[in-house]
Amino acid sequence: MRAPPAPVDDVARARRAVSVMFVANGIAFASWAARVPAVRERLGLSDGALGLALLGIACGAILAFRAAGPLIARFGSRGVTRVSAVLLCAALPVPALAPSFAALVAALLLLGVSNGLMDVAMNAQAVEVERRHGRPILASFHGMFSLGGLIGAALGALAADRALSPAAHLLAVAAVLAAAVTAEGGALSADARPEAPAAAAAGASGEGRSTRLVLLGLIAFCSSIGEGAMANWSAVYLRDELHTTAAVAATGYAVFSLAMLLGRFSGDGLTQRFGAERLVRAAGLLVAGGLGAALIANVPAAMLLGFACVGAGLSIVVPLVFRAGASAPGVAPGRALATLATMSYGGFLVGPPVIGLIADHLTLRGGLVLVVALVLVIVVLAPAVARGSAAGAPAARPPAARPHAIRAH
Repeated sequence: MRAPPAPVDDVARARRAVSVMFVANGIAFASWAARVPAVRERLGLSDGALGLALLGIACGAILAFRAAGPLIARFGSRGVTRVSAVLLCAALPVPALAPSFAALVAALLLLGVSNGLMDVAMNAQAVEVERRHGRPILASFHGMFSLGGLIGAALGALAADRALSPAAHLLAVAAVLAAAVTAEGGALSADARPEAPAAAAAGASGEGRSTRLVLLGLIAFCSSIGEGAMANWSAVYLRDELHTTAAVAATGYAVFSLAMLLGRFSGDGLTQRFGAERLVRAAGLLVAGGLGAALIANVPAAMLLGFACVGAGLSIVVPLVFRAGASAPGVAPGRALATLATMSYGGFLVGPPVIGLIADHLTLRGGLVLVVALVLVIVVLAPAVARGSAAGAPAARPPAARPHAIRAH
């Protein structure tokens, strides 16, 4: 027998609280990223040393992903989200205060752990609030993260322009964010499916071998390689391959980011209208067609349009993958999300250097062809996001009925 629906006011408060968490996470990480050059200059680090230090964030995130599933199983996504959000705020200014290279590595490891825990836990919260809401809203939460990233980047640029020290800037941001996440943390939703630690541990090996989870992870992996390629290579391509000005080159990633932001805020309505599988397939075709045509034309205007297609297409892929993984029957949501987050993050780590290696042996144009090939893999694997549906989701209507809702993320 289904539980009675949650009060509308409670669901609205929970949705607002989760939105605050996503915005705060985006602001925090973008604020740090904007001050990396200043921290590097203060410590006198070489490019190689900075690269090694930044690996601390990656290592911390990977450790957090492994721990997130058991922690959510034991304490619930609500508790883990609240604690990790405060921990992230506490960790944010620490790298700017590090007196040495070793201290910076340790500080970035802490930043990576807190951010990784919050990433998985707030996504588990988002899935739970969406279940209670009764219709797709997960992509909008990811849109709030993107919005937070833009706010954080803008604040970082302003702080740098005013010659505000990284420590003062990040301390101020951390204080404001800590107040916000603490105030909203009480409105987060309690997990509807508490996972006993013993049961979760017993099912871990089966989940790890889950074919469906692997397919969803591959989709996330391929999507994240595309996102990483845009973050690391879009400006370089415009500047070095097409010989544009520095201003035009910087526009490449801005166009991608804006398209991704708009795509995430419109993704929930599109999911409800067309269903997850068709939307992921269409998204992959949009990326492959747009970027592929741009690489063939190989002129600045075409490439900017191609980057916009990549942003719009990839914007909804990871939210739909997370929904599908968290709602899979017999799979602990926290562990599923931790697995998917690990594979997704792997795409960010592996993609940019692989594209760089291809560029060294062929051309950067050839390297970006890899993105086109991988989104075609997403098209092929699209049925994985449509198997099963979230608990409490509205049933799909026959294809002739419009609009229809198919819940599969």
